Amino acid sequence: MTDLLGAREIRELAESLGIRPTKKLGQNFVIDPNTVQRIVRAADVVPTDHVLEVGPGLGSLTLALLQEVSSVIAIEIDPVLAEQLPRTIALHMPERAESLTLIVSDAMKVDVVPGEPTALVANLPYNVSVPVLLHLLEVVPTIRTALVMVQKEVAERLAADPGSRTYGIPSLKARWYGEVRMAGNIGRNVFWPEPNVDSALVRVDRREQPTCESSREWVFKVIDTAFAQRRKSLRGALAQLAGSPDAAEQALRAAGIDPGRRGEALTLPEFIALSDSLHRASAR
Repeated sequence: MTDLLGAREIRELAESLGIRPTKKLGQNFVIDPNTVQRIVRAADVVPTDHVLEVGPGLGSLTLALLQEVSSVIAIEIDPVLAEQLPRTIALHMPERAESLTLIVSDAMKVDVVPGEPTALVANLPYNVSVPVLLHLLEVVPTIRTALVMVQKEVAERLAADPGSRTYGIPSLKARWYGEVRMAGNIGRNVFWPEPNVDSALVRVDRREQPTCESSREWVFKVIDTAFAQRRKSLRGALAQLAGSPDAAEQALRAAGIDPGRRGEALTLPEFIALSDSLHRASAR
C-alpha cells in the first residue's frame, strides 16, 4: 500500500513550490489520508474505472485513486501544481506514473476529455462547483457516476427534493443527468487552509437523459426563468418567456400544471412537459 500524503508533507511540498492556497482558485487542500480514502470508497470505483479528477492540487486524492482504478485523467488550472503532480506520482507510486493523464486547463473550457472517463471523483473548487459538475456531465457522456466534494450548502441544494427550501436550479439541472443524493459530511479540520464553511459529498448516478420535444438548453432556460422570480406563480414568472401572462397560463394548462403553482413545487418531468408545451406554442 502506497503511503498517502499527510499534513506535514503537503505543507512542506507547498512551501518548496512557493504555493499558498488561494481563494481565487477555490483551493483548499485535503491533508487527511483517511478522508481521501473515504472519498474513494464513497465513489464505489473499481479497478476497470477511468476516473476524471478536477483540481488535483498536490495529489492527495490522485494517489488514493490510483491505488484502486485503471487510470486518472486530472484537470488542473494552476500551472505550478500541474507541473508538480506527475513528479509526486512518480515519487510515491512509480509503477502507476503512466496511468496519469494531465490536462492543464480551466475545467469549464474543456470540451473533449481523453480516455473515456467512467467516473468523476473530485474535490471541486467551491466557487465554481455547480457549473463545473454540470459542464462535465454534459461534455463527458461516458461518466456513469460522479462523487464530488462541495460546500455543504451546495450539496444540499443539489440533492434537494421538490417543495423543500433548498430545491431550485441546481437540483433540477443535476437531475437531468441522473439520480442525486448526499453521500456524507466532511469536517473542516481535514483541509488546509481550514475553510469557514462545512463540506459534504454528493453523488450523481447517471441514467438515460430525459426525452423532450425541445432541447436540454430550452428546458434549462425555462427552469432558469421560473426561478428568476421565485416568489411569483409560474403564470407570472413565465409571462415574458411565453409572450404574455395569458400565453403562459395556456402553456401551463396544456402541460397539466396549475398556473398558480411555483417553480419550487415542480418535478423535472413536469418542467420538461412545460418546456415542450411552451416550445409548441412558440412554433405556432
